[in-house]
Amino acid sequence: MHEIVILGAGYAGMATAVSLAGRTRRRGDVRITVVNASERFTERLRLHQTATGQELADLRIPDLLSGTGVELVTGWVTAIDTGAKRVRVDDEREIGYDTLVLALGSATDTGAVAGADEFAYTLDSRTTAEALARRLAAPGTKAVAICGLGLTGVEAAAEIAERHPGLDVTLIGGGAPGAGLGPRARRHLDRVLDRRGVRVRGGVRILKVLPDSVEISGGETVPADVVVWAGGVKAPALATAAGLATDRHGRILTDGTLRSVSDPAVYAVGDAAAIEQGYGTIHGTCQSGIPTGVQAAWAISRELDGRAPRPFRFGYLHTPVSLGRRDAVVQFTRPDGSATRFALTGRAAVWYKETVSASPWPTYRRLVRNPGPGRLGWRRGGTFTR
Repeated sequence: MHEIVILGAGYAGMATAVSLAGRTRRRGDVRITVVNASERFTERLRLHQTATGQELADLRIPDLLSGTGVELVTGWVTAIDTGAKRVRVDDEREIGYDTLVLALGSATDTGAVAGADEFAYTLDSRTTAEALARRLAAPGTKAVAICGLGLTGVEAAAEIAERHPGLDVTLIGGGAPGAGLGPRARRHLDRVLDRRGVRVRGGVRILKVLPDSVEISGGETVPADVVVWAGGVKAPALATAAGLATDRHGRILTDGTLRSVSDPAVYAVGDAAAIEQGYGTIHGTCQSGIPTGVQAAWAISRELDGRAPRPFRFGYLHTPVSLGRRDAVVQFTRPDGSATRFALTGRAAVWYKETVSASPWPTYRRLVRNPGPGRLGWRRGGTFTR
């Protein structure tokens, strides 16, 4: 029996699991196990909604995996022994593997600035987002500072300002919000933030997070009852601790087929992998995560059949950004992620963004039924494109 163990059931991990289940369902010599901290699927694309007290769909991983033959083990991965090919769960149970897929995602890097880990909230999980929602709704909360001008920070700022119009919301960081968007999309984003009453402090360095404020360059302090940290991410330390080759963010270095360059029994997908393309390293999004999971499943199934895996190629299509429930912007991109002149704003963008956010779960169901080329843009020759 060839044991395949997938660590993590986020966007990329679930894509790997269901695609592998579909590809190997006629084989009797393969067993697939998924290890995840919870039975509930976390819609990370929607955590800014959870952070404002909105109820999301209760998507259950066992429901999706029912009938696929995939076993779900609920628990925290605490160690990986690549020499013995074993994974430790909750420091109590060990699971052996022949092929390991790391899909543990990433977490907000709160270690870069003093006080962020101690005093700031993050949008890493349903648990942390719910804790933020409770704090925002607590009596006496008046000012919120969101550290980080990337899309996570922008979406959080717009959502909080819309759901809690009485709060003073400040968005802080270097550069400007929506820096990677085209001119039309940036103008719309700026107008919406201004209409929501969000103050933007761009072009500054965040020096320290305190219980009641954020220190920034220039000797200034931004008062805040609540601080949300959305400045950069890092992969879990498990891969580095296991001796796998990783980059400075802890992501596993992979070859063209998403196999670890230091261990042929290990694949990495989604935010856990440092995946190089001609234009640079892929940045972690649902848009790229699901295709990496499908690629890993395809590569593993080819390997099981005695065929060589083929390389992965990916091109971006769009950058959808929600700006609360009633507004959004969608920037269409070139394959390298750079902005084109085409963008959607307003209601059309809201519909588009919601369609994108709701698409992973139906996609997984389709992959169970049909994991082959065509469903996700596979080209003849086996590379993933737009």
